[in-house]
Amino acid sequence: MRIRLPILPLCLAALLVCSAACGQRPSEPGPAKPGAEAPPAHGDVMVEGAIGDASNLIPLLASDSASHDIAGLVYNGLVKYDKDINIVGDLAESWEIGRGGLEITFHLRKGVRWHDGRPFTAEDVLYTYQVTIDPKTPTAYAGDFLRVKKAEVLDPYTFRVRYDRPFAPALMSWGSAVLPKHLLAGRDIAQSPLARHPVGTGPYRFKEWVTGQKIVLTANPDYFEGRPYIDGYVLRIIPDTATMFLELRAGGIDRMGLSPLQYTRQTETPLFRRDFNKYRYLSFSYTYLGYNLKNPLFADLRIRKAIAHAVNKDEIIRGVLLGLGRPATGPLKPGTWAYNPRVERYPYDPGKARALLAEAGWRDRNGDGVLDRDGRPFRFEIITNQGNDVRQKTAEILQRRLGEVGIEVKIRVLEWAAFVNDFINKRKFDATILGWTIPMDPDLYDVWHSSKTGPEELNFISYRNPEVDALLERGRSTFDMKLRKRCYDRIQEILADEQPYLFLYCPDALPIIQARFRGIRPAPLGIGYNFIRWYVPRGEQRLVMTP
Repeated sequence: MRIRLPILPLCLAALLVCSAACGQRPSEPGPAKPGAEAPPAHGDVMVEGAIGDASNLIPLLASDSASHDIAGLVYNGLVKYDKDINIVGDLAESWEIGRGGLEITFHLRKGVRWHDGRPFTAEDVLYTYQVTIDPKTPTAYAGDFLRVKKAEVLDPYTFRVRYDRPFAPALMSWGSAVLPKHLLAGRDIAQSPLARHPVGTGPYRFKEWVTGQKIVLTANPDYFEGRPYIDGYVLRIIPDTATMFLELRAGGIDRMGLSPLQYTRQTETPLFRRDFNKYRYLSFSYTYLGYNLKNPLFADLRIRKAIAHAVNKDEIIRGVLLGLGRPATGPLKPGTWAYNPRVERYPYDPGKARALLAEAGWRDRNGDGVLDRDGRPFRFEIITNQGNDVRQKTAEILQRRLGEVGIEVKIRVLEWAAFVNDFINKRKFDATILGWTIPMDPDLYDVWHSSKTGPEELNFISYRNPEVDALLERGRSTFDMKLRKRCYDRIQEILADEQPYLFLYCPDALPIIQARFRGIRPAPLGIGYNFIRWYVPRGEQRLVMTP
């Protein structure tokens, strides 16, 4: 199911993909050595590789990272995180918090315009809130906004919200993308052309989307924080990371996330040292094996704990990540304030795994090496997405280790859109290897609360636990940090005990970027927070945006 391209035409393929958006300059001087500084200049185009296409460019309706990555360049929220993970203004210049934290008054920027030239006002914020909580809107993100008691426009540039009880993530919840009322009000948002042709206020304007090939954006010359230095951004969809790496080496793309093998070995050459910069930091994400808890096979806790003991996480980190990551014990990032390091662990112990399986009634009664019960062999399928070799290799290790304790595992690799739309969203899977981004605020409601198990919502494994529900509600309903910490500590203890996921690892982020791009400043938030200030010195620019 992988798409492979021959090696020789890679440069030509890259030119063809860019032809509608950018033109080659007559000369292409090589980049200065990594770290060299030069004056900022406008121009050039960033071409980034991605394994999956976007699904919907109205961020309210999308749950995949590709859609949100593009939307992050097209839209703004009222607030955002700065490089040190502090909340700062975006479309809001300032705000006041009153009534003991139950009221937020936002003062909006004046002079901001949508990409079609219409002015941005508080009416757009109110519309976005209203469409988000509309029961007819197919979104996974309504929960935060259903906590609002009243939302009102005080004047064109002042917006106020009130809550009837404390809601800890309240301020940052308004970092969600604000949508244009004049293009959406009175229409069915699920049928809007903005799904494929977004209009935002952000630093880049939408230009083109060729399904399965590329999405093209152009710099917004009127952006309120200043015109981005880089004139254009092209997301190239390349479903196979090996092919993507060849494109990187051949100059067809400028940026991608490396696999551990690519980071540690394949880029340790004179060419890559000269022409690229690599970065490494523990990502705000984790990878897991998630069970469809509606499948009777996984209803028995002893089965889930047996699988945990049958898997050697250190083996995966050493063999697949090549040491570039840490074991995951729950849904929060190690080292952050809400992380609980004292949860139950499941050391690799195949003997204990076999004992738990036998206790649950699974034995190899016919001597074929596969456990059975009531005439049924212990067999299930793991699905994961195409183009992610790390997840596929992880699946292979799980397959081998589970086979050693008598569980037969089949691996199925699916194209991303089909994987999400036809299997995950429709709950047509036994188990899946996937990853979640870890939120800056530890509110885990959308993934773990039992009310979020509906179609296309994020608790797609159908996990239900009344104590977890209560803790999630309590943790987001107080401003007392000590109480929140106790809530999230207990949630992590319960998840570790019940094993609805087998939490596998937190990988290191391993981005690589062509060295002609300057202005990249790694920080606690990562490297993309200041993308509008990245630039290419005039003499090193390679591509130009065409009208």
